[in-house]
Amino acid sequence: MRAYELVFIAHPDLEETAFNELVTKIQGWVTEAGGSISKVDIWGKRKLAYPIRKQKEGQYALIEMQMPTAFCKELEHSLRFAEPVMRYLLVNKN
Repeated sequence: MRAYELVFIAHPDLEETAFNELVTKIQGWVTEAGGSISKVDIWGKRKLAYPIRKQKEGQYALIEMQMPTAFCKELEHSLRFAEPVMRYLLVNKN
């Protein structure tokens, strides 16, 4: 398994409980695929450098994890269709 970092921006109007549920759902996807979460860092609501989907702010989160390489495409596919996620970046730390 390799180490990855996932940073994503969620819709700014998402309530705190809904945002935490989204983070928990993403963690569940990783653990169900046989991965593990080493760190979750919630950055909170921040101003965007440019508008995304007509929004000027977004809620940021960073998740550091170890997961099988084959799961990367499936995770990206799931993030692409998760409605509250406006942008994401999955990076290999190795």
